[in-house]
Formats: sequence, C-alpha cells, structure tokens
Amino acid sequence: MMAVVAGVVRRDGQVMLCQRRPEVHNGLKWEFPGGKIEPGESPEAALARELREELDLQVQVGRVIDAVHHRYPDREVLVLFYDCRVARGEPRAVDCNAVAWARPEALRGYDFAGADLAFVQRNF
Repeated sequence: MMAVVAGVVRRDGQVMLCQRRPEVHNGLKWEFPGGKIEPGESPEAALARELREELDLQVQVGRVIDAVHHRYPDREVLVLFYDCRVARGEPRAVDCNAVAWARPEALRGYDFAGADLAFVQRNF
C-alpha cells in the first residue's frame, strides 16, 4: 500500500482542485493536490514539497481532515487529506493539467479520481 498526502486548500469559500495530466494514472481526473511521501519525510513536509513542485505554491499545512483507503485496479493507496492555507504565491499548473477553484456545493460535478471522490462524498 502506498501512503499519499493531499491538500484541501481553501480560499474565499472555495477549494482548489488539480486536474491530472492526460498521460498519468487516472489521467484528466480531478483531485486535491498532493503526492507520495518520500522515505524519511513527514507527511506534512511531503505535502508542502508536492504543492511547491506541482503548483509553485507555498502552503501552511494544518490538521488531518480525513484518511481514505482506496483500491484502484493496479494499486492500493492510503490518502491523508490535510487542511491547508495559501502562505505565498498563486497556484499555476506546473506539473498538472489544470487548476480550478470550486465552491464546495459544486464539487460533485467534477470527475474525481477514486480516493478523492470518496473524500468528497464523505466531507462535502
């Protein structure tokens, strides 16, 4: 099982979403930004690093909101979802296909990857 972190970045009543690049696992699906935890890295440090790399964004990582265990056909993941705030910068799609800000009530209209969909269904 792979441990992954995701940030629920909130601003002005909206949450930030990223669309995965077309050539990767779950291509063009929407997700909360984040990624894998590297060996020796804390989940919080991994999340801050991933958002810097993927979005050129510095965030303040808060508390864990939820943990979702999900089985995809080819892998099993445990995703830790963290509450985050923008510390500096404006997100830009560096290592993702697109970035969007969405109101919580609009989230169910997005085509989410499996673990992110489970999170949305439980929390929004």
